[in-house]
Amino acid sequence: MAKGDATTKPNGEAKEKRMARGGTVTRSDLADAIHRKVGVPRAESAKCVEMVLEEIFERIVAREDVKLSSFGAFTVRSKKERQGRNPKTGAGATISARLVVSFKPSNIMRARINGDA
Repeated sequence: MAKGDATTKPNGEAKEKRMARGGTVTRSDLADAIHRKVGVPRAESAKCVEMVLEEIFERIVAREDVKLSSFGAFTVRSKKERQGRNPKTGAGATISARLVVSFKPSNIMRARINGDA
């Protein structure tokens, strides 16, 4: 099969088409986009992606809000212990208290998703 066929590892235009269809965007995809659009070597673009994600990760672990202009905000929330149930058996179960990360898209992102922008 030729390079770029559905059975080969996607790259370039094939990768962009896959991402446009709603496929998962990986760290490698982000690094490739930086490489193509900015022109830095792939190794450097991969380091940039790792540095940005690590910074976001560290801030979330420190329970700080992470706000990315025109994108959205990540916040850490605490959930209280609550009663739940096993849907298969109907038996009650206690769901322990925990921290969760939530994401709230910006108004700009919402508008773009809904085709308003």
